[in-house]
Amino acid sequence: MEYMINTPCGPVQGSAGRVTGVAAYKGIRYAVAGRWEYPKPVTGWEGIYDATAYGHCSYQPRAFYNEADVPEKAFYYNEFRKGERYSYSEDCLFLNVFTPDTAKEGDRLPVLVYIHGGGFTGGCGHEKHFDCPIWPAKGVIGVTVNYRLGPLGFACLPELKQEAGITGNYGLYDQLAALKWVKNNISAFGGDPENITIMGQSAGAMSVQQHALSPLTEGLFHKAVMSSGGGVTKMISPALPEKNYDFWHAVMEQAGCLTLNQFRELPAQELFAAWQAVKKNQMMGGCSPVLDGRFIVGSGTELLAQGKQKKIPYLCGTTSHDVMPPMLFHMAKKWCAAQEKYSYAWFFDRKLPGDNCGAWHSSDLWYWFGTLENCWRPMTEKDQILSSQMTDYLTNFCKYGDPNGAGLTVWLPMTKGQGKVLRLGEGATRMGAVNMAKLGYTMLTNKAVGE
Repeated sequence: MEYMINTPCGPVQGSAGRVTGVAAYKGIRYAVAGRWEYPKPVTGWEGIYDATAYGHCSYQPRAFYNEADVPEKAFYYNEFRKGERYSYSEDCLFLNVFTPDTAKEGDRLPVLVYIHGGGFTGGCGHEKHFDCPIWPAKGVIGVTVNYRLGPLGFACLPELKQEAGITGNYGLYDQLAALKWVKNNISAFGGDPENITIMGQSAGAMSVQQHALSPLTEGLFHKAVMSSGGGVTKMISPALPEKNYDFWHAVMEQAGCLTLNQFRELPAQELFAAWQAVKKNQMMGGCSPVLDGRFIVGSGTELLAQGKQKKIPYLCGTTSHDVMPPMLFHMAKKWCAAQEKYSYAWFFDRKLPGDNCGAWHSSDLWYWFGTLENCWRPMTEKDQILSSQMTDYLTNFCKYGDPNGAGLTVWLPMTKGQGKVLRLGEGATRMGAVNMAKLGYTMLTNKAVGE
């Protein structure tokens, strides 16, 4: 079945989604940008926009090798991408909109915009776990976003600062452009531009955190959800762009480029090869948000202490076998407890069927998106019930700023004297304390970046 709507940018043709009753509008171009240029918004197009297929992903390391042949990449490849085909390009600024197939302008449905993780160097908005979320069947429009990654999204050079007045954070500005496009166009899909929630996991949660702290995002969203990366700590703080200049000049030198123009014209595969040769064992390898003075104007701990965060409701949580579980868990709790609006913390410990890896980093996404049918694992009735509960909590939060609803265990907000979190996974869904020292955990660093 085909679907046609008229947006401020022009008519868009979509198709039936994976879930019955859901329409999918895939691969919509929200902005354009040359290499190391800040994005320019798309405000219109000629003719009918064909939104029946996903757009290009950003170039990333896996674009240049076969993941199936690289043992250290096997876990996430088998989990989220095996059997799928992806196209990669620098022309990657696309988003996907999932709506109830009866949605129309004026319905003013709540909207949930999801920013994927992957260490700022990998991932896209249409891997298996993101392919057609269940949310529209529960009355919430879903949006997933691609943005520039790795060297394309986060390089910092003084030559680039001379051009634009700032350098770095190109991927974050892509996300900002996507949020502005949603704000300006989502009403045509039946959405409410005054009821937008943003959500992210891992580097996506870190991105959501920066949007919540940025002066540039005022009025673009009204609630936020952060999984495995929300909260602030002095241990994770953006550096000045200047701190990365030597690194990126070394990448230029490795690539044999003497000028910025040569660096810009370097084929993507050679750019990524030079970057990886220089970064070696550095986890982020120069590809992380920086204190550019416009989008990011201070450290998270400083801005939170000054009350500069968005005064909105938040959901924050982690998994039991996350990356640095104790730190991420306490960051999430502290962030929620510091808010003026009621905010809610969770802890996910479902031991996914099919292996003995526990509740690993990213494992909760199958459940938040309600996409268990896309997964290879022998999911049980317990998993189906858990996912139904989690998507109910999530969509209620998007609708009302409160995750609670009929038939759900009451989720108490983090307040003075109330330090329990919602326990999701093993055992009944319940409010409870979490003793990280007793649980024990595994550092899954080889799975954290998701390249």
